[in-house]
Formats: sequence, structure tokens, C-alpha cells
Amino acid sequence: MASIFHGNNVNRFYRSWVNPADLFCFNVRLKESDLCIHACQDLSLEAQKYLAILRQDLDDYIHCHPFFASSFKPLIISPNAPEIVKLMASSSQMAGVGPMASVAGAIAELLGEKLSALSTQVIIENGGDIFLRTSIERVVAIYAGNSALSGKVGLRMKPDTKAIGICTSSATIGPSISLGKTDASVVVAPSAALADAAASAIGNAVMFDSDVERGLEVARRIQNITGAVIIVGDTMGIWGDLELCQTDIANNHMDCKGKDY
Repeated sequence: MASIFHGNNVNRFYRSWVNPADLFCFNVRLKESDLCIHACQDLSLEAQKYLAILRQDLDDYIHCHPFFASSFKPLIISPNAPEIVKLMASSSQMAGVGPMASVAGAIAELLGEKLSALSTQVIIENGGDIFLRTSIERVVAIYAGNSALSGKVGLRMKPDTKAIGICTSSATIGPSISLGKTDASVVVAPSAALADAAASAIGNAVMFDSDVERGLEVARRIQNITGAVIIVGDTMGIWGDLELCQTDIANNHMDCKGKDY
């Protein structure tokens, strides 16, 4: 979920829905960053160390270039910028949003790639934005606040040696800054940073349930994303190569009779 840093006091109750029995679960936190990580073994020390590096690189850059933290438009960055800044800048450029729209996805992506050298499977959730590398099929349920569709729809993610990003922007849930009114705009892409930025761009385009098609048109124009789901109230729009499932979070049931849209 794209977010300018707002603090650590968010109730992440949705984490209780996640229970992959085949993986070890741990949390790492630093300043405003709060990540839930699943891996083949406990990599909490490694994750904490690299998270500190990422946050220091980003904080140092923002200290010298404060507009990076507040711009709602893509920015040209200095050529010697750290890796996380370059990733955020390129992702926001592709989606047409400010660089901080991709911060949660970028942290999840870079940390996920680092931990993937130590674990064949890694799942990182950072405020609703997910880095996923899995060797078995997984289902990612979509939480959409008070929408009647919340927790009833999921994405079936097939095993793949390549990592993917699944990121959500919302105007009605959490601390994210959104210029639209979606309960959830979800993007799947090869890059979590790009998925995060794209979810923000799509969410910004939807003010009413009648604007869902407009949001999907924004998704079609963003290069290198796999697909998108938009939920506003009881209206849902879908575009791309996605496989949807019926889910029932309350009863921990995933009925994955999905189809391609």
C-alpha cells in the first residue's frame, strides 16, 4: 500500500489471516517500517540489518533532497543516488506518480531479493504490499475495508522461480495518501515497487464506482504490469492475466476456482 511514512501505530489485524504452515514467520520493525516476513528459516537478524541499510540510504537522500518525500510527480534524481532511490524513481516514472508512492513496495522488493539468496521461498508484507517468491501455489486475499467484496476475492499465485509484487492502494483503509476513492486498487507486477506505484496511480483515477473503467484504462497504459483489480463498494473491475478465487477469510476458506480475465 503506497504510503508516505506515517508511523507505526496501524492495526495490522489482517496478518492474523496469514498462516503458511510450511514457512517460518517473523516481524522486523524500524522507525515507521513494519514488515511481516515468511521464509524457509528464521532470517530476522539478516532482515533487520538490511532494512536498517535501506532506511538509512533513503533517509539520507531525503535529508539532502527533501522534495523527494513530498512530490506527487516523478522526479529526476542524482546519478549517485542509492539503489532504493533509483528503484523508487524509475517505478514512479513508469506509473506517473510521486516517488514515495512506491516506498513500501521498494523496501519489500529489495529486502526480498536480499533474503532470496538465503531462502528459496520469501514472502514479505509491508503495509499491504507484498513481495512473493514461492515454490508452491499461494492465494492472496484482497481486503477492501467495508466493501461487501472484502475478503471474498483472492488472487491465485502459481509457483515461479521469479519474484512478483502484489500491491494495494486504498482511500478508505490505512494511512496511505490517495487522491481517489477506491476501497482497493490491487496491482500484480514483476516488481513490487512498480506494483505499488501503479496501484497508487490507478487508485487516484477512481473517484466513484462509475470510474472503475477509467481506472482499468490507467492500468492498461502502465507498461510491465501483469494485471489489476479495482474495488469500490460492491463494484469490481479486473484487467490483465490474473486468476481470481472466491475466498472466505472469516472461515479460512479459499475456493480457488479461478479463471483468467
